[in-house]
Amino acid sequence: MAGEKGKTKRWGWAVGALIAVFVAVAMTSRTAPKISFFGRSNKPCNCTQETHKYSGIVEDCCCDYETVDHINKEVLHPSLQELVKTPFFRYFKVKLWCDCPFWPDDGMCRLRDCSVCECPDSEFPESFKKPHHGLPLDDLVCQEGKPEAAVDRTLDKKAFRGWTEIDNPWTNDDETDNAEMTYVNLQLNPERYTGYTGPSARRIWDAVYAENCPKYPSEELCAEERILYKLISGLHSSISVHIASDYLLDETTQMWGSNLPLMYDRVLRYPDRVRNLYFTFLFVLRAVTKAADYLEHAEYDTGNLNEDLKTQSLVRQLLYNPNLQAACPVPFDEAKLWKGQRGPELKQKIQNQFRNISALMDCVGCEKCRLWGKLQVLGLGTALKILFSVDGQQNTDQTLHLQRNEVIALMNLLNRLSESLKFVNEMGPSTERLVEGQISPPTAPSCPIQRMWASLKSR
Repeated sequence: MAGEKGKTKRWGWAVGALIAVFVAVAMTSRTAPKISFFGRSNKPCNCTQETHKYSGIVEDCCCDYETVDHINKEVLHPSLQELVKTPFFRYFKVKLWCDCPFWPDDGMCRLRDCSVCECPDSEFPESFKKPHHGLPLDDLVCQEGKPEAAVDRTLDKKAFRGWTEIDNPWTNDDETDNAEMTYVNLQLNPERYTGYTGPSARRIWDAVYAENCPKYPSEELCAEERILYKLISGLHSSISVHIASDYLLDETTQMWGSNLPLMYDRVLRYPDRVRNLYFTFLFVLRAVTKAADYLEHAEYDTGNLNEDLKTQSLVRQLLYNPNLQAACPVPFDEAKLWKGQRGPELKQKIQNQFRNISALMDCVGCEKCRLWGKLQVLGLGTALKILFSVDGQQNTDQTLHLQRNEVIALMNLLNRLSESLKFVNEMGPSTERLVEGQISPPTAPSCPIQRMWASLKSR
């Protein structure tokens, strides 16, 4: 009986002490940082909240990691998601049936999901049923009844009014060669796992890094060469994230979902790959903001007045969002590059290296992978063209000219990078804890409330 009274007395003292702490915190809340006992605070406690693994300024850029995550989540990602679904940005012109200029293409996809297929005429809207270029019949491996395999290759002449037909000096494909181009609906051909693995897939990236993009860091690399490496590494990381986030978990039941261990193995376990993803995102964002005047006044004409007005409005909202301009007005400063006597020679060298990388996309053995590889490399090439082929301060006689396809690739690339950043930011910490086995709670709580709660539980 005395023991029970003693226990009750101890509990009474403990509860009284806890109430005293609550009162003390409430009395000092006006001057002290606000603390929530449910884990959220203005000045977070290390043991209750995750700290941002990547902090400070993104290397070679002008914005910090926390700002990038915030502005991407609140502004860019929602706007881009809506923009790429509009008719203007949905259709991409691409040369899909190309011979590899470097080696015989022996890469075969394991899944039918790697194919880009035409649908029966009955599945197309009447306005799409016009003469178009299709793939040879022996190249098609169609998935009957699966809308994700459907591709629209229709050429609508009205959708190309007001756009200059000019080649991109940074990419290998002749973007003006309409005779060999086909048209695809990007919304029906998502970038995801296709089963394209093995030596053929590895050979592409090996060639990209080994032959055209020396590894970083290296004391022998100048700033421009380092930036080329980081762009390709960041793009590679983004592609890996998209494969892992939309993965075929069970081929028998066709169950798709996130493969978080794969994302950890390919991206998260290498901090430089995550940093390069942020860098590439900011680099492309800088190109978009630098071309704001051009993009604002471009013609987004597809023949559907309401949709076209909506597209133009979305573009303007993205370009001139006050929160974006305030948080990160100049994501990347390109003016510091190509200085000195070697500037022009170095630019030509890196331009040729990037053209070789662009040509390697013809060697990708998976059709859908080739589609997204070509689109995103063209998007990067367009960003390089905007930032480095036209210098408004030093060469005022130069005028920026973009093709419709370049603008489509640029915005879709920015959206892909935005999606990757959002997924890494949301799923990265929990994935790392899961894979690295850091799920158990801290053994020695450091916050006063947690220490008190632990002591109460131990009695």
